[in-house]
Amino acid sequence: MHDASPAARALLLLEMIQNAPGISADRLADRLGLSDRAVRRHVGILREAGIPVESTRGRYGGYRIGRGLRLPPLMFTPTEALGLVMAVLEGHPAAEDEPVGQALGKIVRALPEPLARPADAVRRVPARGWHVVVPDVEITLQLVQASDEGRRVRLRYGHDPGAGDGREWDVEIDPWAVAVRHRRWYLLGWSHDKDARRVLRVDRVRKVDVLPQRFDVPAGLDALSAVEEQLSMGWRYTVEALIDAPLEECRHWLPRSFGRLEEVDPSTTRLVATTDEPEWYAAQLGNLPMPFRLVGSPEVRAAMADLGRRLLAASDE
Repeated sequence: MHDASPAARALLLLEMIQNAPGISADRLADRLGLSDRAVRRHVGILREAGIPVESTRGRYGGYRIGRGLRLPPLMFTPTEALGLVMAVLEGHPAAEDEPVGQALGKIVRALPEPLARPADAVRRVPARGWHVVVPDVEITLQLVQASDEGRRVRLRYGHDPGAGDGREWDVEIDPWAVAVRHRRWYLLGWSHDKDARRVLRVDRVRKVDVLPQRFDVPAGLDALSAVEEQLSMGWRYTVEALIDAPLEECRHWLPRSFGRLEEVDPSTTRLVATTDEPEWYAAQLGNLPMPFRLVGSPEVRAAMADLGRRLLAASDE
């Protein structure tokens, strides 16, 4: 600390007082490697800057930040800052032109770049109609840092105890990126257990162990696009449809998470996907403004036939 500038020492002293209100001059001097006189001098620097540092005398006396006309600078660790962003977004949409949104913007801009990317992504996604699931902040931070450093991780992963069977298992994965879609946090990476690309929900990660092995992120990776494509596959029932429209027109109407689109010819596109909810999928296909026909897909076909009967019955006068 002796090589640090007076301003740097004053800011560090401010952080220590904020983290331990009532801290004594002796403890501050010991932690900073300064004399009591130097501590008082740096407290004076803070007060001259308009920061209301209060002191109490006596055996149990010490320093704390008082209340002033201006909010003093707040010192956050990366974990605290990311946790604050996630907690606020859980219950507040935080529009950028509102005070909460402006405050969050300041915090996000102060975060290290690997943390700022996912935090900024989630604050820009509309919350309406989506249940916000906030993962553990420490785990999220570990995954983001491992991704940024190119370090493989071993995860303890499991279903929600209240919604699934409570089972947990280990996953060894190269964490390519942490991405946010519809206010839900996902980990995209290469699973060494499955030898395949995988997307995991960050809120279901129970523990993170960083391993010594290194990895390189695939060149040109679009993390959000890869997450959306991955989420459309791996469900119980297969779906295949031929759509009478060019590929680009289909892309306009169907999000990547709906399935994989393949060009058959300039006027025909194949949709390949899986789903656990045939009724929902049938209803979504019914919204397409162009003709299509199912190939196989017996579960979705049955759901679509039932939907058609109900629509016809509802239209009868």
